[in-house]
Amino acid sequence: MRKKNKSFLILTLFISFIFLGLSFITTNAQSGDPLAGLNATAGQVTAFEGQTGSDYSNFLQTKAGQIIGAILSFVGILFLGLMIYAGILWMTAQGNEQQVNKAKGMLTNAIIGIVIVFAAYAITAFIGAEILQ
Repeated sequence: MRKKNKSFLILTLFISFIFLGLSFITTNAQSGDPLAGLNATAGQVTAFEGQTGSDYSNFLQTKAGQIIGAILSFVGILFLGLMIYAGILWMTAQGNEQQVNKAKGMLTNAIIGIVIVFAAYAITAFIGAEILQ
């Protein structure tokens, strides 16, 4: 391995460990009831009102929202996996231009894909909000 690639790999790992350490610090900094914010937000949303007993007036909207949320979560995980795989390809290319170009193309396609997915979600959410009002 060339010295330049080795130093880049060491720097990348160092920065990754710093961010990983900071994420543990910020996530453990919570105090009090961890569900307090979620309960306060759920109280402001009317999606679950009227669903006691046999009255399911918003059932379809709630299930559609849950399905869309699950799909977007899957797309986010897929995007993260593609980014990590392309990064590993690029780091292990060792000067192989074909592998570097493959990694660059994969990064570009992953970013374009996630932008298209979130743009479609934003447009759909906007149109849905306008129709329901």
